[in-house]
Amino acid sequence: MKIDIPKISPELSSRNFNDIFYKEDPILEMCKIIDSAFENEALDRVRLYNAVIKNCKFTNTDFSNIDITDVRFENCDFTNVNMSNSSIHRVEFINSKLLGSNFPESSLGNVKFENSILNMAGFGNSKLEKVIFEEASLNSTDFYDCKLKKVEFQKCNLDGANFDQTSLKGIDISSSAFDTLTVSIESLKGCKVSSYQAIQFATLMGLIIKD
Repeated sequence: MKIDIPKISPELSSRNFNDIFYKEDPILEMCKIIDSAFENEALDRVRLYNAVIKNCKFTNTDFSNIDITDVRFENCDFTNVNMSNSSIHRVEFINSKLLGSNFPESSLGNVKFENSILNMAGFGNSKLEKVIFEEASLNSTDFYDCKLKKVEFQKCNLDGANFDQTSLKGIDISSSAFDTLTVSIESLKGCKVSSYQAIQFATLMGLIIKD
């Protein structure tokens, strides 16, 4: 599946997240932010456009209602960040840590999570369309009551992930690994799995498989 990559200008000015902290209209655009820390803060309705953000820490920060478009994050730490009710489009998270981060009731489109840690992250009641999780760790990640369309899990760790009330029709998880998943039989209809995973699901259903 091809997704739209971030449209980022080749000429970006250097900025810092603290530049917008006291502004009524918190917006950063056409910029690069490197080696910055913005932790344990709360900033509502941030708008972030056309940017490259590297080696930054946002742990425990509340970014509710954030709007992110055409942004690439590299080596960033979003541990326990709140991005509820967010709009995230044409965005890449590369080699980033999103442990316990929250995206409930959000809209994600053309987003890629690559080589990133999303253990215990929450996407409950969100819409994900054209989203790729590539070699990502999704241990105990919550996808409760999500709408997934053209979402791929490529070589991910899905152990303990929760897909309760979420249809996996058309979703390919065959290259990913897990010991347990929370998912209903009804939601599994049309999901693409490997032969080994089919046996795992049969076992989870309580079936006894005989040679």
